[in-house]
Amino acid sequence: MDFMKIKINVNNYDELVRLMVNCTKCKLSSTRRKVVPGEGPLNAEIMIIGEAPGEKEDEEGRPFVGAAGQLLTKLLNNVGIKREDVFITNVVKCRPPNNRDPEPDEIDACRPYLVTQILMIKPKVIICLGRHSAREILKMAGYPERSVSNISNIRGRVFNVKIGDITAKVLPTYHPAAALYNPRLRSIIEDDLRKVRGMLEKGGGGILDYI
Repeated sequence: MDFMKIKINVNNYDELVRLMVNCTKCKLSSTRRKVVPGEGPLNAEIMIIGEAPGEKEDEEGRPFVGAAGQLLTKLLNNVGIKREDVFITNVVKCRPPNNRDPEPDEIDACRPYLVTQILMIKPKVIICLGRHSAREILKMAGYPERSVSNISNIRGRVFNVKIGDITAKVLPTYHPAAALYNPRLRSIIEDDLRKVRGMLEKGGGGILDYI
């Protein structure tokens, strides 16, 4: 994948946000209330990528502000990661109707925005929440789709990725929305997030990469 061709040429991040807010590249633009570009420090070491905004996010234009977002913030705090230190966004920037899964054409339309965000922020670690996020990021990095499509098989594992000139660690885990319905997943997500804290503290050492 030629990331330099996918990347959007903008002068600054505010310009990228304006493009996202005014985007009409897919059908989600006709049903959304607000675009949800993402939020957090532009020099964040950790980038969290979810799947798509939900109802609350669609109302406020901010990512992970509903029940799943509140759980995510709690789990981050439990492992010593402050939400305000993390950049959080989604694979698609507009809410799919009735919270359905994002469709391939919608993911394709939003890919340049996501790639540009990654290349601008230059995270050391990318946390993928849910199967759509994990599949999109790992496919970008060249992993075969068949090997990364099942979130249960890859969650908690650490992948080396190169996206353009960015080298990062990617850790997939369950989406916190799933843990709202299955509380057993909360401790699993928390354990996965704890690995991220360990990676940053050790400078990436001591983690067995998944191949």
